[in-house]
Parts: sequence; structure tokens; C-alpha cells
Amino acid sequence: MKFRQDKKSTNPLSALGLGCMRLPRDKSETERIILTAIEGGVNFFDTAYLYPGSEAALGEVLAKHNKREAVYIATKLPAVMCKKTTDFDKFFTEQLRRLQTDYIDYYFMHNLPDYASWEHLRKLGIESWLDEKKKSGAIRQAGFSFHGTYDEFMKILDSYPWEFTMLQYNYYDENYQAGKRGLLAAAERGIPVIVMEPLLGGRLATGLSHRPVELFKRANPALTPADWALWWLWNQPEVTVVLSGMSSSEIMRKNLQSADTFRELTADELSVFRDVVEEFRKSYKINCTSCNYCLPCPKGINIPACLSVYNTSYAQGYFEGLKHYVISTGAVTSKSPTSPRTCNGCGKCEKACPQNIPIRAELKKVAKRFEPLPLRAGLAIVRRVLS
Repeated sequence: MKFRQDKKSTNPLSALGLGCMRLPRDKSETERIILTAIEGGVNFFDTAYLYPGSEAALGEVLAKHNKREAVYIATKLPAVMCKKTTDFDKFFTEQLRRLQTDYIDYYFMHNLPDYASWEHLRKLGIESWLDEKKKSGAIRQAGFSFHGTYDEFMKILDSYPWEFTMLQYNYYDENYQAGKRGLLAAAERGIPVIVMEPLLGGRLATGLSHRPVELFKRANPALTPADWALWWLWNQPEVTVVLSGMSSSEIMRKNLQSADTFRELTADELSVFRDVVEEFRKSYKINCTSCNYCLPCPKGINIPACLSVYNTSYAQGYFEGLKHYVISTGAVTSKSPTSPRTCNGCGKCEKACPQNIPIRAELKKVAKRFEPLPLRAGLAIVRRVLS
């Protein structure tokens, strides 16, 4: 494992970090993932109050194997849920209990989309609260994760002596949200940058169409699409930690190997990304990363799955997408399938989406593509036969 220094604290952080949002429900596999990560040199573990079961799962494994002091724990204050000053302690105390620890190494203000959201926390007294926690040692480093525009990012960045930040950044999203400019701005201020969504919810690893995969193979057949995406990030010294949400020990081992074998990319290798992105844009219609913040839907629609299969139908062919759509919506197996046609337009999902996707409009596209009237009638007949 290669390490990069956090210039604020001088902590040596592993180039690869484990994002715990997508830990599996299987406790044994979760334990294997975490222990495999530690054995492979990973020392940065990221979780959040809002990730169901994540903090408790991480805390349980670390306590069971006496590994708390071997890692840096990063977790997040649910900023959107803070309505009064006492909420800070309420959430933080619960997080310490879940994580079975008495301090947090890296504490985020979670998902700040704009300066107004940070100003809301300031009015509640977050700065004095952070000062108190840092003085007591309960919080070692304070930072924020961000989903918004570059201008809003800069306002937040320069409004407090932050000790780290987290951005969505990958070769496809190079200029999306805070993007490359935000990365460089933070690095110029000596602020460590943690990168989230390096594989765009796995799509840069397994969701590429045939043409981008071939372009990568032609440039260097020894590297997988995931290697290319990770190496592109590690090739930039401004990136401190690349955070990957690895949902199986097998994926963990593959990413550890990628981190262990990383070397600087050549000029020819770097040039291939332009062509890959151009091809990828042709098939990737909806910029969803399957973060699941839009869930639960009041109508029971599996929104990320619906948007994902829409992209699949362009990247891998219509019938491949249709197959996944039928499975995702229960169109054949369920007595009450959750079709995007049942969307009532409440807009709850759009308010929660960090990518600012017009979900209601996109669900209409999904329904139009996968549920034309003849197909709906056919699926209804199949359901009756199977029932």
C-alpha cells in the first residue's frame, strides 16, 4: 500500500480508502472486507450517520479484533437533520456509541450542497461546538463533503479553517460539481482531498460499453477498467485518498492489487481517456451513481435501479437493459410491481439527490423506454400465468 501525507495533521493516509456506504448485509462478508482492507494496508475508513447499519458494523469489527488504533475513522454529521444546537451532541454521541470509540479522526459536515447549508450550521453554533470537541480530543480533524457548484464550494472552503474535504471526482466527472478546479484550490491551501465516486458507482469498472473497454485494452491490456479509473486519480498528487465503496472481499482484493501496483501513467496512456469519455457519454444517459439518497420512495420505486438499467440498455443493448428492468421492478414476479409509471411527482427524491438529477422527468423516460403498451400487456399476462 502506498501512503500520502495529510499535510494538516501529518497523518500518513492510505492511497486507497474503504467507503462503508455499500457494505453488504452479510456480517461475515463485511468482517472479511474490513479485515482484508486492514491487512492490505488500508487505514482510512469512511462511514456516516445516514448510512444504515454502517457505523455499527464498522465499530463492531474494529472492537472485536482490537483494530481501532490501527485505522483512521471518518464519519459524518447529518447536517440536513440538524435543526437546533443540541442536535450536534445528540448525533455525535450516538455515532460514538455505534462506532464503539471515544473519538473520531475525521469528522465531516455531510453533503453540503451550497454555502447556505453551511451558514445554517454556523447560526446553530457549529464552529464553537467543533472547537470544543477538538479541544477535548473527541474530534481530531474537521472537514466537509460536498455536492454542488464550484463557486459554492469555494465560499465554503474559505469560510472556516478546514482540515480536509471530500469531492466527487473521476475521469468522467472531471469538470462536474467542484471538479478539477475545486481539487486544485483545496490542494493549494494545503487541505487534503478525499475523492468519492472514483468508479462512478461501479460504472467505470463494469458498466462500460464494448468500445471504451477496447480502447483501454489497446493502450495497456494488463490494466482493468477499474485500474484505469483508480490510476487516473492516483496519478494526481493533489488527491490524498481515493475512497472506494467495495461491497465484497473479492473487489477489495482487486482494488488492493491496483493500489499496490500503481505507477505513474505515461503520456500515451493518459491520452486514451479523452476517447474513452467521448464513447462513454454516448451510452451513459443519466448521471446516477446509485448512492441511494433518493430512497425510500413513497411509492416503493427502486429509483437507482430504474436509472441504472436505462443506462445499461444503451451501453449493453436494449434487451439486456429490459432483462434487468423486469427484475428490478418485479414486473413479472411481484403482484404489485414498482413501475416508475406509479411516480406521483412528489419530488422528495429530487430534494435528496446530490447529483441534482431531474428524477421525475427521467423516470418518465424509463417508463416510456421499457413499458410501451404492448409490453405492459405482455407482462401482465405473464404475471397472471405465474400467479
